[in-house]
Amino acid sequence: MKVYIRLLHYLRPYIWPYFCGGILCMLLFSGSTAGFPFVVRDAVDHMFVHKDRAMLVYIPLAIVAVFTLRGLFNFGQTYLMECVGQRIVRDLRAVLCEKLQWLSLSYIHRHPTGTLLSRVTNDVMLVRNALTSAVVSVARNSTSVLALTAVAFYMDWFLASIAFVVFPAAVLPVRRLAGRVKTATTRTQVSMGLLTTILQESLQGSSIVKAFGMERHEMARFNRENRAILRHQLRASRAKAIMPAAMEILAGLGIAGVVWYGGKAVMDGGRTSGEFFAFITAMFLTYEPFKRLTQAVPEIYQGIVGGERIFELLDVPLDIADAPDAVPARAFADRIGFRNVAFGYLAEPVLTGIDIEIRCGEMVAFVGMSGAGKTTLSALLPRFYDVSSGSITLDGVDIRKLSLESLRRQIAIVTQHTFLFNDTVRNNISYGDPSKGMEEIIKAAEAANAHDFIMALPAAYDTVIGEMGLRLSGGQRQRIAIARAVLKNAPILILDEATSSLDSESERLVQDALDGLMENRTSLVIAHRLSTIKNASRIVVLAEGRVVEEGTHRELLARGREYSLLYNLQAMEGSERGTL
Repeated sequence: MKVYIRLLHYLRPYIWPYFCGGILCMLLFSGSTAGFPFVVRDAVDHMFVHKDRAMLVYIPLAIVAVFTLRGLFNFGQTYLMECVGQRIVRDLRAVLCEKLQWLSLSYIHRHPTGTLLSRVTNDVMLVRNALTSAVVSVARNSTSVLALTAVAFYMDWFLASIAFVVFPAAVLPVRRLAGRVKTATTRTQVSMGLLTTILQESLQGSSIVKAFGMERHEMARFNRENRAILRHQLRASRAKAIMPAAMEILAGLGIAGVVWYGGKAVMDGGRTSGEFFAFITAMFLTYEPFKRLTQAVPEIYQGIVGGERIFELLDVPLDIADAPDAVPARAFADRIGFRNVAFGYLAEPVLTGIDIEIRCGEMVAFVGMSGAGKTTLSALLPRFYDVSSGSITLDGVDIRKLSLESLRRQIAIVTQHTFLFNDTVRNNISYGDPSKGMEEIIKAAEAANAHDFIMALPAAYDTVIGEMGLRLSGGQRQRIAIARAVLKNAPILILDEATSSLDSESERLVQDALDGLMENRTSLVIAHRLSTIKNASRIVVLAEGRVVEEGTHRELLARGREYSLLYNLQAMEGSERGTL
């Protein structure tokens, strides 16, 4: 119940007027139900027994009035509670989205995207039902049960004792079955996350799926989880269906006892027909809301499952966050320092004893075999990850003492795997600085050698480029990313193998754009093709997470060590490709 109480905090902003108004309408709707037995009693006794013709007018008018009020109360309750429910869904999605935005890359990389998305979609809807429809059902039906039970005991305490002995008998099976619903719901939500992940992967990797002829394999993966969801949902449905069935059986026993004893009393003259039928009406009216009350219990348990999964995500501690005494970073003007830096993923070391100093305006290239730690090293500067030991400083200040926003504002990044949004070219470039106008966007595109091909697109800068920018070529995507970095105009630039996957023509255009981008900036370049970094101020060679060499292109070649071997190896590979 701690989870449910915590969920109720999201209800607090809407207590007045929405929730209170809905509860008032619900109480009036439920309270009006208690008047029906008295109407039945008067109708039977005055109209059918005493033949009072005046009641032929008053009682129908009373029935019309009561049902009109009930209709208005029901509308008010339904609409106001829907207002509450939709606002809670909005708020939960907002806090979950905010949490996802601030989670560290290490956490996001450890959890499938579909599983995280499932928390924002499927789990939130379970919570909504538990906080609105289930709460309303419990409140309305419990009010009706209490009011009608009171009326029944007021009319005939002995018959009421016979009729309502089934209520306590129904509590134990309801609790047991609700537990089964909770277990099945938990498994359903886990499978829903996996299903979303499988579908997302098969769509994003559709070209690979088709190239390897794995369509049937992907269908098999999807169908496996789809069947699992069906099994779990059927178990939950079976448990929920047992509850009203059990109530029907128990109600039948209660009604049979009342009819036998009450009918005998009427025949013996101990009760009037009106009193007996009024009591029967109260009893029938009571069983229905009690049955709905038992059906609301599983919804609450399902909401608790959704709440547990939501709070599991919301309670994840932020690995990368501003320190309590964080200060804004000043404009970068001096140097970047890596001081005895070590880093590892979980227990596996990736970098050890890194000592590098990069002066303002330098272009420093990082090279090495795959897995040497080049990309990891560049990810530490913008604090995508924090160092395991040692420190990284910006103008002498440990970057962990700087606010994340001010630190990352000074860094622009262009990677090999360019990410573009399913939006217009204009909006993808302006992502670098949304405050810039169209004139600056065009200048950035021109600097990135992108303006000409953009103008050839169907709607020029207003062309929607598709998911991940798939309507553009690799070189075009890369130049859009460079334009985005140009527009940001950050003093520090990180280039992570930005030309490694391009053809010769695209590489030339992109390299020209990168050369312009690096002017008057401090650049950290992770290079795959060593021919592109000959003019670097310094080249740092990494091997197995350590710095093994450092110097200019000429100095490193002259030493004939690691860099020279890498350079000669690439030269041989290039020569062989040229002869094919």
